[in-house]
Amino acid sequence: MRVLVTGGAGFIGSTLVDRLLAEGHAVDAVDDLSSGSLANLTDARASGGDFRFHQLDIRAPELVELLVRRSPEVVFHCAAQSSVAVSVRRPAFDAEVNVVGALQVLEGARAAGARKVVYAASGGTLYGSADPRDLPLAESRPRAPRSPYGVSKAVVIDYLATYLELHGLEYTALALANVYGPRQDAHGEAGVVAIFASNLVAGRDSTIYGDGAQTRDFVFVDDVVDAFSRAASRGNGLVVNVGTGVQTSVADLYTTMAAAYGATVQARRGPARPGDVRHSALDPTRAGIHLGWSPWTSLADGVGAVLGGVGRTRAADGAVADGVLRE
Repeated sequence: MRVLVTGGAGFIGSTLVDRLLAEGHAVDAVDDLSSGSLANLTDARASGGDFRFHQLDIRAPELVELLVRRSPEVVFHCAAQSSVAVSVRRPAFDAEVNVVGALQVLEGARAAGARKVVYAASGGTLYGSADPRDLPLAESRPRAPRSPYGVSKAVVIDYLATYLELHGLEYTALALANVYGPRQDAHGEAGVVAIFASNLVAGRDSTIYGDGAQTRDFVFVDDVVDAFSRAASRGNGLVVNVGTGVQTSVADLYTTMAAAYGATVQARRGPARPGDVRHSALDPTRAGIHLGWSPWTSLADGVGAVLGGVGRTRAADGAVADGVLRE
C-alpha cells in the first residue's frame, strides 16, 4: 500500500520508513528538517523502493494538498515538538506544532480519503505522575499530563476520536514509552540514552537533572516501529501502550551504560526540571492482545547498539558534540 510518514527524517520516523520500505510499501516521508536529518534517510533513498521525500512543515497549508496528491492509505504521524522543557518555556509554540500540526495532518488524511492514521502519542507524559506501586500503568489510567507537551499530545487523541466519529477516519494512538536507539539526537533536549552515549564515548561528563531516582520505561526503536507497522491494520479506535513495563532509574541507566563502555566518568547532578514526571512505566498487555506485539530487545542489548553506533560515528567524524541529560 501507499503510506505517508510525517517526521520521516527523524529518529523514529526514519526507522519506520526503512521498515515500511522493507515490507514493500510505497512510502512518502514529510519533514521540515528542523530536527530531522537527510542522513537518516540514506538507506531509504538507496533502497530501490518506491520512496519520496518532501521537505515541508506540517503546519503549512500545503500539507493538505500534498496528502491529497499522494493519496496514502495510511498516515503515520510521528512529527512533533518533543521536548517537555521547550513546551514549558514556549507553550504556544508547542501547541502550534503538536495540535495545529496534527489537525493539518488529520484534515489532509480526511481529504485524501485515507483509511487510517497511526499516531505517535506520548505514554511517558499522558498519564502524569503515579505512585511507583501502581506501575506499570494500563490505558485505563485517567489522563493527567503535567506539562504543555503532555497536554498537546493528549488533546490530539480526542481529535482522532472526533474524526473517526465525524468522518470515519480510523486511528490507533500508540502511547510510547521512552524510545531510544540509533539515530537519536544527542544534541537536543530529549534522548537520555543518546546523550549519555555521546558523552561516554567522548570522555565528557553527563548531567543528571534531579536526584537520579526518577524512573523511565526504555523501549528500543526497532521494537517501536514494529508496533507502528502492526497498527496499520490492527488496534482500530484504541490507545495502545508501547513499552516494556519495566522501570529503570536514570542513575542506574548511567551506571549500566558506563559499565558497558568501560568508562569511569561520573555523572554530575543538576536541579530537577519543571514538568517532568517522577516515575513512568507502561503496561504493554493491550498491545499484545490487539497488535500481537511485545518488546524483545533488552536494555543491555539496546544500549550496546547505541554505544557501538556512536563509537563508529565518532571514529568516522573525529568528534562528538557536547551534551547533557535532558530526560
